[in-house]
Amino acid sequence: MAALFLKRLTLQTVKSENSCVRCFGKHIVQKTAPAQSFPIASAPRLSFLIHAEAFSTVEDTQNEGKKKKKSQTAFGNIGRKISQRIVHLFDEKGNDMGNMHRADVIRLMDERDLRLVQRNASTEPAEYQLMTGMQILQERQRLREMKKASPKTGPTLTKELTFSSNIGQHDLDTKTKQIQQWIKKERQVRITIKKGKNVDVSENKVEEIFHQILQTMPGMATFLSRPQAVQGGKALMCVLRPVSKNEEKAYGETQKTQKRDTLNQDQGNDKESNVLHQ
Repeated sequence: MAALFLKRLTLQTVKSENSCVRCFGKHIVQKTAPAQSFPIASAPRLSFLIHAEAFSTVEDTQNEGKKKKKSQTAFGNIGRKISQRIVHLFDEKGNDMGNMHRADVIRLMDERDLRLVQRNASTEPAEYQLMTGMQILQERQRLREMKKASPKTGPTLTKELTFSSNIGQHDLDTKTKQIQQWIKKERQVRITIKKGKNVDVSENKVEEIFHQILQTMPGMATFLSRPQAVQGGKALMCVLRPVSKNEEKAYGETQKTQKRDTLNQDQGNDKESNVLHQ
């Protein structure tokens, strides 16, 4: 009886030890598994983000550098950066000094305290000129003025306006102001005047309206196409355009001449009246 009781106690002790070992093993696995998996999964992700950010930063820097180079003025002092060994040189007065080694060019720059600009890179050898800082500034200003004075390329925009020949004076003044605004913005204006219904209006009467509008813009606009019948004679149409720079200049000179002639004529009349009174 005592032996049987001892045997059962031994078996229970062994089972208790096995269950404790299994529970302890599960606890270890649950604690260690997340710690092992987390750094393995996150490490590549972090390195990928750092690499992508570094790559995009370099690319953006290069793009900004290109934009800055494009925005730089083409005409200016190049300093000592002469890529060719032999260049064709002009002095600050425009005199031709012939071909010269770049070392001699730099020596002249230092001796005369001058700047160096590139005149023509397409020739062989390339052409350079010595200039003072004031000369470079004046040349840049001249180039800007030439660019402003050059005609702008591109299609000319045309505005259209249509109204009846029996339009009231107030409405005509309003439309004339609108046409003036378009002309100031370098637009062409196509004007169509329809003959009023139940009103017998001659073409000469309608043409007078076109000329009335044009006379409000002296030295600003002129006819691109003169008034002509359209829509089977039911309307007249013309196109106004802004005057060119030469036409504007010629108009100004004509006005000055007319004022001068009028002034001379008035002075002549005054002299004649004084002689008669004497």
